[in-house]
Amino acid sequence: MNIFSARKSARQVTRYAAAADFCQLFERDINGLYLLAVLLTANRSLAEECFAAGLEDSLNSNRVFREWAHLWARRMVIQNAVRMSGLRSAEGNAPSSDEKGNDVTVQPAELSAIVKLPAFERFVFVMSVLERYSDQGCARLLNCTRGEVIAGRIRALQQLGRWAKSGVAPATVNAVGQARPESVVTPLRLVDISIPAASARPQHRG
Repeated sequence: MNIFSARKSARQVTRYAAAADFCQLFERDINGLYLLAVLLTANRSLAEECFAAGLEDSLNSNRVFREWAHLWARRMVIQNAVRMSGLRSAEGNAPSSDEKGNDVTVQPAELSAIVKLPAFERFVFVMSVLERYSDQGCARLLNCTRGEVIAGRIRALQQLGRWAKSGVAPATVNAVGQARPESVVTPLRLVDISIPAASARPQHRG
């Protein structure tokens, strides 16, 4: 290999994100990525599992351009949230956030309202409105139709609009219909997150 080929090969290698790049990215944006997981799952423990699995999947990713590493990391968190939540479309009787164990509130109030949405509407809203995924991209990740994505977003926007207009935040209720205390999302440290082995994580069912 001549010197020109070696230089070209070195440039190609540095174009892709390495494991160290993803570790730095997750540490630098730990609270943003964790908040994304919380908004999707509405569950603290599940959000931490999504974060850990997202980091592991990013570390095992093959040939991701460095400039796309941040978007890829967020996609890994989203994919794991979908898988771990066992999400189904609204037409498939998706469980609501209360049924999935909603146990958090976040600040500001606008974000707190998002975690109170039913599960399918919450995923669609976060992915299409906050993360700016296309309707087709959402449908592909959620394993539903583009029409279901559009309808879910409309329902989410209508519900958030009703809550905003009334000025009353949706209450968190436990299984026996009593109000329960909520946990405010607090900052994490990377050392607080344990990364499960791939073999120990539930597999996605196509």
